[in-house]
Amino acid sequence: MISLIFLFWLLQSLVPLSSFDASQCHSKVQRHLYQDGNVLIAALVPLFYVFDSTTNDFSPVKQNMVQYKMRSYQFSLAFRFAIEEINRNTHILPNTSLGFHLHNVHINQRTILVGALGCLTGFENVHPNYECRSRKKITALLTGVSWATSALIGRLLNLYKYPQLTFGPFDTILNDRSQFSSLYQTAPKDISLSHGIVILMVHFSWTWVGLVLMDDHTGAESLSDLRREMDRYRICLSFVEMVPDIPIISYYEPSLKTHMQILKSSANVVIIYGDHESLLGAIMIIAEHVLNMKVWVLKSQWDETSLTKSLLFDTFHGSLIVAHHHTEVSDFRKFIQTYNPSKYPEDYFLARFWNTYFNCSFSGPDCKILGNCLPNASLDMLPKSVWEMDMTEESYNLYNSVYAVAHSLHEMTLKQVQIQPHGNGEVYTFPWELHPFLKNIQFKTGAGNIVVLDSQRKLDAEYDIINIWNFPESLRKKMKVGTFSPKAPEGQQLFLSDHMIQWAIVYTELPHSVCSESCVPGFRKSPQEGKTVCCYDCTPCPDNEISNETNMDHCVRCPESHYANTEKIHCLQKVMTFLSYEDPLGKALTCLSLGFFALTTGVLGVFVKYYNTPIVRANNQALTYILLITLTFCFLCPLLFFGHPNTVTCILQQSSFGVLFTVALSTVLSKTITVVLAFKITFPGRLIRWIMISRAPNFIIPVCTLIQLVLCGIWLSTSPPYVDSDAYSEHGHIIIICNKGSSIAFHSVLFYLCSMALGSYTVAYLSRNLPDTFNEAKFITFSMLVFFSVWITFLPVYHSTKGKLMVAMEVFSILASSAGLLGCIFFPKCYIILFRPQRNVLYHVRNKAP
Repeated sequence: MISLIFLFWLLQSLVPLSSFDASQCHSKVQRHLYQDGNVLIAALVPLFYVFDSTTNDFSPVKQNMVQYKMRSYQFSLAFRFAIEEINRNTHILPNTSLGFHLHNVHINQRTILVGALGCLTGFENVHPNYECRSRKKITALLTGVSWATSALIGRLLNLYKYPQLTFGPFDTILNDRSQFSSLYQTAPKDISLSHGIVILMVHFSWTWVGLVLMDDHTGAESLSDLRREMDRYRICLSFVEMVPDIPIISYYEPSLKTHMQILKSSANVVIIYGDHESLLGAIMIIAEHVLNMKVWVLKSQWDETSLTKSLLFDTFHGSLIVAHHHTEVSDFRKFIQTYNPSKYPEDYFLARFWNTYFNCSFSGPDCKILGNCLPNASLDMLPKSVWEMDMTEESYNLYNSVYAVAHSLHEMTLKQVQIQPHGNGEVYTFPWELHPFLKNIQFKTGAGNIVVLDSQRKLDAEYDIINIWNFPESLRKKMKVGTFSPKAPEGQQLFLSDHMIQWAIVYTELPHSVCSESCVPGFRKSPQEGKTVCCYDCTPCPDNEISNETNMDHCVRCPESHYANTEKIHCLQKVMTFLSYEDPLGKALTCLSLGFFALTTGVLGVFVKYYNTPIVRANNQALTYILLITLTFCFLCPLLFFGHPNTVTCILQQSSFGVLFTVALSTVLSKTITVVLAFKITFPGRLIRWIMISRAPNFIIPVCTLIQLVLCGIWLSTSPPYVDSDAYSEHGHIIIICNKGSSIAFHSVLFYLCSMALGSYTVAYLSRNLPDTFNEAKFITFSMLVFFSVWITFLPVYHSTKGKLMVAMEVFSILASSAGLLGCIFFPKCYIILFRPQRNVLYHVRNKAP
């Protein structure tokens, strides 16, 4: 009978075993893990999400698919590790054992609230204000990772004053004590995160970047902070994509729009700033379509294991992560290595791991693992794309949250012992009594980091710069390549080992991300109309301006004593120069001046030698000598314009020029009048006779000269010429010149000379028909025409030239007008004296007379 019963029991046990399907364990969802203790701490971990996998909306059968979040599973391990570590520590709650209640929840409002109520009451299907648990109450509830989850639970717990600690990123909304008076945030504040990201952009000279972030209050705050920092460092946004806050099952269309915007943008660097589930959907779309064409700069709160693909290099290979700095917890890796189904058989999720990756079999519907699997199997043997051994940022916050509750309980226990020294040492209290201790708690972790829950006393976070290596994807590694410390002095906040960074495979060198290429020295940035300051054209610097740095907004003008080199990147010292005898132009003009001086002296010698001949004696011999001597000095006058100017030479240049030419022209005028009077004496009137007897023509020279002396005196007394410098006329030189002082006085002198020349020309022209033998009128007419033409031409040319050419122009005009007088008046006579002497006799003159 006993054997039949045993056989029946054996058959009953074999039937379900033979009909058992392993997929039942894979679809099984474990929502609770519980460990008893004197004091309980609860945690809500978003371990999975469920979505409808039915592609046809009219399908009569709806199929739900469960997808687990590997990163969240580490949260539960960090939670258990902290509980066990505290229970082994004799310095924290020595007479108390910590237990836990771990809820794995699906991300939607209903399951989150049900989970929270389940933690508080002990049952899932309960009504508020009813408790079905024993005396062991939940001391605190740990929630995360998104702010929305914590806020939803926080409003419920706030009604009952239950302590709530969040292990997600710090959020300003949760910091509102009027709404969440029972909520504490373990994560450090991200006060300097935007500054750190921008400093990273500056380090790599990335001035043209894209930005993807959540369309919520956190996104708005982050965008404001980033824009402020970017404006400070002249970094521009190519695009800003705000991803709507929608469930992950609806992310495809908006994420595809984000994907298209990223592909269309010319920016090679994209900042993904956020930690929400909806952004994860956008990231997954990007990972599917954008293969190593961009450099991604990410916040640390991402589940990289959800981004894997069967490719040698994934999209995010070479990305940079700006993560909160925390020292590794020494025993956590050892804990994970020893965490296996035989030690923790109640963990169904762990059993799924062993079945999937280590070829282990399930024992039956209880989903426990049999021993027929890979020996010494451990979580650290899983591919890096599936499991991450290093403690993540949220896991570290969760670990610190457990310690914060434990330290607060410890402080509260000490206080109870002080009040009741003869008590039994058990911790029993109402949860809301823990608030004063949580608010004031400050402790140092085993890793050496200080943990503070009060947001007013939180320290500014430090950050690690992490580079993702993934080649191939099963060997994914996060390599720390630098740090950012906001407390460091300006310019020393960022430390980066550039040589350690692996970039995306399309880049063989440091990636480049700019709207416009850098303007090299010698050029300046010229903004493009209607575009940001990062988009510009490069314009060469104007004359005598330089830019000696890259991307200068404005060129810098060189001082007057310097000039810009050809490349316009340096200011060079200008060379002092002037019209000297050594210059080719100076040599030529000096030779002309001395040549004409010698020629005039020769003409004077000829006239002195043949002083007794009719052609010399005609037309007032004394005036001829005066004119020749004056012309001699006129040809020497240009020598005052050569050499280094000084005050004396500047004054002599203009005064001697004016006076000498006045004497020469007044002499010509006197000769002209003398010629006319000589022929009018044949029939002299009373006036003509008086003029000839009184020698009135001889007074023309002193009177005209006196007028010129008065003009020069007024000039020199009011605004005399002075030594000046011209730094702009000739590139690379400062020309020392004589400034005329008064432009009106200078032009008055010229006008007076031209008036005398015009008068001589008029008189000579009227007497052109007198007998040729004694008539100089034609020669004087031509000489005055030359003189007048030279100085009329001189004015526009003089004012259109600069520097030494202006001086040379004045010298040339003096030589040309003097040569005109010499050539037109005296060369014909010299020709007769030297080459036609037979015409220079009185007999020939008489025979030619009518």
